[in-house]
Amino acid sequence: MRLTRFSAEALALVAALAMAPSLAFAQSTLRVVNHSDLKVIDPIWTTAYIVRNHGYMIYDTLFALDADLQIQPQMVETWSVADDKVTYTFRLREGLEWHDGQAVTSADVIPSIKRWAARDTVGQLMLTVVQDMTAVDDRTFRIVLKEPSGLLMMGLAKPSGTPFMMPKRVAESDPFTQLSDTVGSGPFVFKKDEWKPGEKAVYVRNSKYRPRSEPPSGLAGGKIAKVDRVEWVAMSDQLTVVNALISGEIDMIEQPQHDLFPVLAKDPNVELVNLDPRGLQYIFRFNVLHKPFDNPKIRQALLYAFNQEDFLKAVIGDPRYYKTCKALFMCDTPFASTKGWEDKLESNIDKAKALLKEGGYDGTPVVLLGTTDLYVLNNLAPVAKALMERAGLKVDMQRMDWATLVARRTRKEPPPVGWSALLVAGSWVDLANPLVNTQVNASCDGAWFGWACDMELVELRNAFARAPDLAKQKEIAEAIQLRVVDYPTHIFLGQYSVPIARRKSVTGNIESAITVFWNIEKKGR
Repeated sequence: MRLTRFSAEALALVAALAMAPSLAFAQSTLRVVNHSDLKVIDPIWTTAYIVRNHGYMIYDTLFALDADLQIQPQMVETWSVADDKVTYTFRLREGLEWHDGQAVTSADVIPSIKRWAARDTVGQLMLTVVQDMTAVDDRTFRIVLKEPSGLLMMGLAKPSGTPFMMPKRVAESDPFTQLSDTVGSGPFVFKKDEWKPGEKAVYVRNSKYRPRSEPPSGLAGGKIAKVDRVEWVAMSDQLTVVNALISGEIDMIEQPQHDLFPVLAKDPNVELVNLDPRGLQYIFRFNVLHKPFDNPKIRQALLYAFNQEDFLKAVIGDPRYYKTCKALFMCDTPFASTKGWEDKLESNIDKAKALLKEGGYDGTPVVLLGTTDLYVLNNLAPVAKALMERAGLKVDMQRMDWATLVARRTRKEPPPVGWSALLVAGSWVDLANPLVNTQVNASCDGAWFGWACDMELVELRNAFARAPDLAKQKEIAEAIQLRVVDYPTHIFLGQYSVPIARRKSVTGNIESAITVFWNIEKKGR
């Protein structure tokens, strides 16, 4: 068959189009509604989960935890520990590049570790055992400890409050000032020019990223970006979000509202997938600086006034997605124990009233902060208010959006400017042992909001960090759990999980406590 000039040119055009991935229609875009809008872009400056997840998009880590919670190398190619058990030598993988094309070197690693450690509680503890950190050559760096300790590797592989690696010029910036330079070396590049808080955040595939050869496992292994573009779309109304997923306007919801699961289940093109069965824990946090919760006896009263079931039913509702658990470090974790808590959290109102009387409660109102715009938290404050009032406390419940609450919780002044208590949720990766669990950090001004201040807890936490083996660590973890009965820093209110909702055209989500976007594929555009 003879080709005409027209048909030959047409075939050439078709061939050219097939080989041009940069054309718009050839790009795959994943549109996601996350649990929160991205308003801050420095994952060292804040512990907010949405900013941490942003960090995993654009940065990489030296080490990571796999699905079995084992530490695996990530940016590191090889590492060794000398016979003295204090000298660690690390060698970076070859060919690592920042998004601007510059090579990743040891000179970037050392200041990145220091910037992270200046803000993170585990990092701060880690630095107390570090004697020296030096860059040996472009790909090799050495860390020497003062004494043998597991803190170094635990810190470098910390999954939340993560030591992300940054270019030297960025890492040397003030850790207490938000950074604006978003150059990383991770599997996606942040499109800062398209970022519109309250509307969307955009990431594109890093074509120069060199993933590890191992299959992905947890936060470790090969991080292969299989979509060209990821858009985090901001939507606050949950019914609107669900309708957007059903219509195909978006592809995935990170945390769909539990009472809307039946709506999602009816759509044949949508599925619910639980990527994190361990889930999260609800937390009632005391402010110990001011009345009435400056008195441990009055805090202890709430250990008896509260029960977990009321809180879990009020928000989650479906028992398939929640469970009561009287373990401070959460159930299904290495340090799970109910010791000392067997008779707590049963709404023993008579016992609570007796403790309030013993503590000399004088009627000072509890200023309780609650949210209005996060469905996983919104119904918690009314339950806490009702149970406290049953016990005999006066409660001033003040509800606000999450951003306002985050700002308010930093205030140390007495109420009404300050606050008495608030409710949050934390992932198991941030709660499963005494080092990562900021709720048991009782270092006064250095503690989490609420400023728990108890030297016995501080000493126990330090002892845990120095413990030589798992058996000793478990013994110390139980001692901490018992101390929290005598000096309550917070109350744990049960566990829950939130499956993602996705269209069936989306596959490959990694099972992890942290939502990541590598390995995800999408059929169609």
